Amino acid sequence: MSGNDFALTVGWGHLGTGDAVMPGQGRAVGRDYTVVERKALGDTVAVLGDATVDVHLNDNARWSNVPAAVWSYKLGGYQVLKKWLSYRESKVLARSLLPEEVQHFTDTVRRVAAILGRVNEPT
Repeated sequence: MSGNDFALTVGWGHLGTGDAVMPGQGRAVGRDYTVVERKALGDTVAVLGDATVDVHLNDNARWSNVPAAVWSYKLGGYQVLKKWLSYRESKVLARSLLPEEVQHFTDTVRRVAAILGRVNEPT
């Protein structure tokens, strides 16, 4: 993938008054885990939820299998991943995402999943 494949164009955010970035709906499609995904998650499904989400960058590219609990995770009242995407919509950022930014999103999904796993560990 390269170039416009990394353009975030499904309405995650837009410019409001002044420099304010307003969140948008974007495109996150909830679904059940596939058999392979569920098997790979093993016991962590109990922590991460029974559903997953495919988060779209555009009509051609997406992050697949973002666990629903990770996608909906809030910090300071904001849905962390959705907020991050709102500031990186192509019309807001005036460019496509860099490969490092695409990887950062993936890494953040993994970090939030790890946090959720630790929070729910027995003491």
